[in-house]
Amino acid sequence: MKQRRYTAKAKSRSASSKGRLVTVNEDTTLLPFLFELLKEQSKSSVKSILANRQISVNGRTTTQFDTPLRSGDEVRISFQRGREDFRHPMLRLVWEDDSLIVVDKRNGLLSMATDKIKEKTAYHLLSDYVKKLDPANKIFILHRLDRDTSGLMMFAKTRKAQQILQSNWNEMITERSYVAVVEGKPAKEMDLLTSFLVENSAMKVYVSTQGDGQEAITRYKVLKSTNQYSLLQLDLETGRKNQIRAQLESIGHPIAGDEKYGAASNPAGRLALHARKLCFIHPETGEELRFETAIPSIFNAIVKQ
Repeated sequence: MKQRRYTAKAKSRSASSKGRLVTVNEDTTLLPFLFELLKEQSKSSVKSILANRQISVNGRTTTQFDTPLRSGDEVRISFQRGREDFRHPMLRLVWEDDSLIVVDKRNGLLSMATDKIKEKTAYHLLSDYVKKLDPANKIFILHRLDRDTSGLMMFAKTRKAQQILQSNWNEMITERSYVAVVEGKPAKEMDLLTSFLVENSAMKVYVSTQGDGQEAITRYKVLKSTNQYSLLQLDLETGRKNQIRAQLESIGHPIAGDEKYGAASNPAGRLALHARKLCFIHPETGEELRFETAIPSIFNAIVKQ
C-alpha cells in the first residue's frame, strides 16, 4: 500500500528550552507532522514525547498519534516530561486542556474547602495535580456540587477562562442534566418546575410562596418508576444553590436519602442525585464540548421494574 508522505510545513510562533509552538500550514495527521518537525530526533523519541502528554493541539493535550491537523491549527511541543496521569478513588479526570479540567466526582467529596475541611476536596486534589508540573499553576472555581452529589463538574486552569465562563454562564453552559431517585411517583410524566428560592438562617434553601427570592427553573422527565420510587432526568435552565433538592421537596417527591429536604428513606445509602451531563462552549476555542456519564447502577437497581 502506497503511503502518503506529509511535509510538516509549520511556522514557529515561539521557541525555548521548554518547548515550541507552531502553526500548521497544511492538512495532515499528528504523528507524521511530528516526525517531520522533529526530524533531528529518533522516531522512538518522538513517540515518547507524544505518549508522555507533551503535545497539545489547539490547547488540548493529546496522546493520539492519528489526531487530525488542519491548516491554522496550533501544536505545542513541551520538552519537559508530562505529568503522570491523575488517579484518585474519589475523583476521575474526564478531560483536560490548557484552560479547563472536567472531572467526575464521587459522592462524599467536597467540591471546595469549608471552615472545617480544607484538604479533602476536589479543588485541593486538582490544585496539587497541576502544581506537580509547575508550582505556579492554579485551579479556579467555576461551580460546585454538594458533597453528597456525584457526577460531572469542571474547573478553570486560567483566570481568563474562569472570568469568561462566569460572566456568560447562562449562555455558555448549553446543557446541565442530572438524574435522581425520588420518593413516590410524580403525577405528571414530565413537567417544568418554576419557583422562587430563598435561604433561611439554618442555610436551607426552600421554595418561597411569596414569589420573592431567585427564580429557579428545572424541567423533569420520569425515566422509570415503581410504586415506591421514580428515576427522574432533571434538566437545569437556571443554576441556583440546592435548586433540584428544594423544588423536588416542594412537589412532595424529595430525593431518596435527602433527609434535610424531607426524605423518609435512604435505599442507596447516599443522596440519590448525580450530575450526568455537562455541555458548554469552550471559552478559548468557541467549540461546544459535551460530556456524559452513566447513571449510577444503584439508582437503576432501586427503580428496577
